[in-house]
Amino acid sequence: MKDRVANVLFYVLLGIGALIIALPFFYAISTSLKQNHQVFSIPMQWIPDPFVWENYVVPFKQRPIARYFLNSTIVSTSITFLNVITCTMAGYSFAKFNYIGRDALFLAVLATLMVPIQVIVIPLFVLVKSLGWLNSYAGLIIPSATSAFGIFLMRQYFQTIPSELMEAARIDGCGEFRIFRQIVIPLVKPAISALVIFIFMHNWNNFLWPLLVITQEEMMTLPLGIASFESTYSTNYPHLMAVSLAATAPVLLVFLVLQKQFIQGMALSGIKQ
Repeated sequence: MKDRVANVLFYVLLGIGALIIALPFFYAISTSLKQNHQVFSIPMQWIPDPFVWENYVVPFKQRPIARYFLNSTIVSTSITFLNVITCTMAGYSFAKFNYIGRDALFLAVLATLMVPIQVIVIPLFVLVKSLGWLNSYAGLIIPSATSAFGIFLMRQYFQTIPSELMEAARIDGCGEFRIFRQIVIPLVKPAISALVIFIFMHNWNNFLWPLLVITQEEMMTLPLGIASFESTYSTNYPHLMAVSLAATAPVLLVFLVLQKQFIQGMALSGIKQ
């Protein structure tokens, strides 16, 4: 009986927590379907009357939202692809090869996690400007081509794979690249899925760096485009919420496609230190 009561209380608390987390999302949906003067009405109106579905159409006619989506897709996908390559190779090196300075180099990589982006943003901007990468995809993509967190995540996962598998392949005459491509990569798909979700989500929502290197509207990413909906004297909050909700769709899609591998990767990546 006590176990049953405990289970009921546990699920009630989970339900309350889920409701609290979902409440802002419900509010965003409600706001996106209202008229602008209804947004701050008192008492709060959760169910729009009437439902203004045009809020999901008008912003695309007034602003180049499709271009913002395209830019964010190109930038986030390219950065994710580059991170999968660089972080996977670096993590494999740190986990499965013995060479002088390996541990010191790995500690140096981890130390970069303690440095906030605000510390390096000025010298990084000066470097990008000197290379002529302002208002370009290169300026948005190349500085984020690898990630210390991604290297750490992949290294932790690689350590859960028995080294005997690689040794057996070497005895059979496999080269290192073939071992990495045909044996190692299929075994770390859960960790790669987790890496893809983290990197894609971070760069899809990234605001600070695009704000610094992009000044032309045709190169703006979605966060910059959404911010442009706010003005000094007035803001159409239903339009703002509608575009913001549309911007969450790609991230949700990536998570739904990779959620099984993501959960498995996060569960196993910290098993072996």
